[in-house]
Amino acid sequence: MSEEQIISKGKKVVTIEAKAIRELADRINGRFVEAVKLIYETKGRVVLTGMGKSGLIARKIVATLNSTGTPSIYMHPTDALHGDLGMVRKEDIVIIISKSGNTEELINLVIMLKRLNTKLIGMLGNGNSKLARSCDIVLDIGVKEEACPYDLAPTASTTSALVMGDALAVAVLELRGFTAEDFAVLHPGGSLGKRLSLKISEIMYTGDDLPVVKENTSLRDVIIEISSKRLGTTCVVDENFKLKGIITDGDLRRLLNKTLDIKNIVAKDVMTTNPKTIDPDYLASFALQQMENFNITSLIAINGEQQPVGIVHLHDLVKLGLQSR
Repeated sequence: MSEEQIISKGKKVVTIEAKAIRELADRINGRFVEAVKLIYETKGRVVLTGMGKSGLIARKIVATLNSTGTPSIYMHPTDALHGDLGMVRKEDIVIIISKSGNTEELINLVIMLKRLNTKLIGMLGNGNSKLARSCDIVLDIGVKEEACPYDLAPTASTTSALVMGDALAVAVLELRGFTAEDFAVLHPGGSLGKRLSLKISEIMYTGDDLPVVKENTSLRDVIIEISSKRLGTTCVVDENFKLKGIITDGDLRRLLNKTLDIKNIVAKDVMTTNPKTIDPDYLASFALQQMENFNITSLIAINGEQQPVGIVHLHDLVKLGLQSR
C-alpha cells in the first residue's frame, strides 16, 4: 500500500466517524431530555454496563460522570450475573450500551434488573431490539456503517456511544450548575485543581525555613541567612517583626559591584523597601500571576499586622504545574 493510499484510508475512517456524530446530533430530542432529568434527579448512582468494546466505552463514560459530579460505577454484565448485581440499589439508574441490542448477557441482566425496579436507559444501535423493548428510555446511537471495511470491528458505533455519553454528562453538569471550582475539588492532583484550590498558605516556606533578619543585622549575617535558607532572598523586619523590606541575591551583587567595604553596612542599607506582598489565603495561582506581572521570583506572605508569615517562590509554583497551559 502506497503512502497516499494509507493517508486516504485514514481520512476515510475519520470521515465515516465524523458523519456518524453529525447524524447523532439529530437524535438529541425529548428522550435525551428525559434521560438527563432522570440522571439529575436520581438519589442513587449511575451504573453503566456493556459487553466488549461497549464495556470499554461504558468505563470511559463512568470516568467522565464521576469527574463532573455524578457518582457512577461500571458493572460487567457477566460478573453481575455471578454476584456483582448486589452493587445495584433500587434508587440507582442503569445505562446499558449495546450496538445490537440483542446481546445475551445483557438481556439476562435486564431480567434481573427489572426485578429490582431499576430505571433503565438504553444507549442502543438497534431501536427494535429486545433490549430496546425492555428499557424505560432508549437513546439511538445507531450508525449506518462502521469504519472497519468488513463491518466487524466497532468503530463508528463506539464513537457514537462515547459522544452520546459525553452529551449526557455535560448536560447533567450544566443542569446541576457544576462549576470549575467544583471540578477542582474532584481533581486536586491535576494542574487545574491546583490552580483553582491550592492556597499560598499550603505551600509557602514558614517557621525556621522563612529567611528573616532585623534592620540592623550586619551584611555578613544577611548573606549567611540568605545562603542557609536557599531562597535567594530574606525579609527585613523591625523590632516588632513588622516587614520593612526585602534583600535579594541581586541586591547583594549590585552592592558588591559598587564597594567591597561591607564592614559597616547593615540590612536596612541594602534592602528594597515596600516589597511585593500577598495574603496567605490567596490562591497560589494568583501568586504566580503577580510574580509574572512584576517580574519577580518570590512574594512575602504577611498577616494583618504586616508581619511576614511565609515566602512563596516562583520555582515551587512552576514545579506544581500552576502555570497556565
